[in-house]
Amino acid sequence: MDLYYDLHIHSCLSPCGDNDMTPYNLVNMAKLKGLDIIALTDHNTCKNCPAAIKAGEEIGLTVVPGMELCTSEEVHIVCLFRDLQGAMDFSEYTERRIPKIKNRTDIFGEQLIMDSRDNIIGEFDLLLTTAADISVSEVVRTVGSFGGFCYPAHIDRSSYSLISNLGGINADMGFTSAELTKNADELVYFEKYPFLKTMRIFKSSDAHFLSDISEPEMKITLRECSAEALADKIST
Repeated sequence: MDLYYDLHIHSCLSPCGDNDMTPYNLVNMAKLKGLDIIALTDHNTCKNCPAAIKAGEEIGLTVVPGMELCTSEEVHIVCLFRDLQGAMDFSEYTERRIPKIKNRTDIFGEQLIMDSRDNIIGEFDLLLTTAADISVSEVVRTVGSFGGFCYPAHIDRSSYSLISNLGGINADMGFTSAELTKNADELVYFEKYPFLKTMRIFKSSDAHFLSDISEPEMKITLRECSAEALADKIST
């Protein structure tokens, strides 16, 4: 089945995410826009995934639990999981590997943990945009050990991307997929980095505001609308 997707969305738990990006709001906005499957990918944590998944179940939208990991090289990696338990276990693993730097809400913004009905149930104290002690060389194996799959985010950007920080992409890194920003010219990057031709390319919004969530433009064909089916698709 062909499904409209957006697999890179932030909530109000990301310090750079707007406080209107509650799990309830972002899920319902995605549904309103006509998307079929989305992923919640806050910086270095999955703590708002339970609320987003529950909100999605109530309206018939599939929410894949995920994270945008910042590696030790300051490369952003989209990490998605087959199930919520794997995501939450990886979240705990990652949180033990980020620097013990307190978030300053006056500078970076709040990091709000919500339930599925927009109630604040907590606030994450450590700054979530720092680099975790997890390297690019180990990330595919590590995420996989938690039942997840991952790929480099927005590789065409001039910062926090695999290409900008490490100079390129190759088979030794272990990735089978990659993300380009929505307006990137794929042919330009295929010519410059031929290995990309062998990879599955995703284009998602990296939304930090409700208005940024993708319109129904990008499609993926899955056997069913589920995180499991997405995992099987990406891993083949």
